[in-house]
Amino acid sequence: MAVMLPEGEDLNEWVAVNTVDFFNQINMLYGTITDFCTEETCPVMSAGPKYEYHWADGTNIKKPIKCSAPKYIDYLMTWVQDQLDDETLFPSKIGVPFKRNFMSVAKTILKRLFRVYAHIYHQHFDSVMQLQEEAHLNTSFKHFIFFVQEFNLIDRKELAPLQELIEKLTTKDR
Repeated sequence: MAVMLPEGEDLNEWVAVNTVDFFNQINMLYGTITDFCTEETCPVMSAGPKYEYHWADGTNIKKPIKCSAPKYIDYLMTWVQDQLDDETLFPSKIGVPFKRNFMSVAKTILKRLFRVYAHIYHQHFDSVMQLQEEAHLNTSFKHFIFFVQEFNLIDRKELAPLQELIEKLTTKDR
C-alpha cells in the first residue's frame, strides 16, 4: 500500500520523490560499510560470482570499464546526484513539467541503485549483521522492491542476483 500512487498524484512526481528517498537510504546504508568495501576486499563490482558490473555513464566514460566496487559505487552515487540536481530532469518547483525521457532516466537510476543493494547483500551481509543493521537493510530493500515492481521500473533479469531474497521478502505479503 505504501508504494501505490496516491490518488490525484502525478506519476512522474511520485517516482521522482521516491527515487530521491531511495538514493538517500542506499547512500546512508552503504556509508556504514565503507570500511569493509575497499579496493582490496572488492577489486570488482559484483553481486556474487555470476554478476559483475562495469561502469559507464555515457558522458565521461562511454565504454564500460571494470573497476573496484568502491570506485564503481562512487561513480554511481556521483552520477545519480548529478541527475537529481539537474532541474530539467528533477524539477524542484511545483508545476514545472518533467522531460519526456524522465521515466527512462529514473529507471536507469533505480537499476543502478539496485546494484548497490545486490553488492551489499552478496559481499557485505556479514558486516551488516555485525553492525546489527540487517533489519534496516531488509526494510529499505523490501520497500525499494515493492516500489520498482509496482511501477515496473527494473527489468526482471536485472533483479536476478537477489531473486531468491526478493521472493522471500515479497511472497508472504501479497
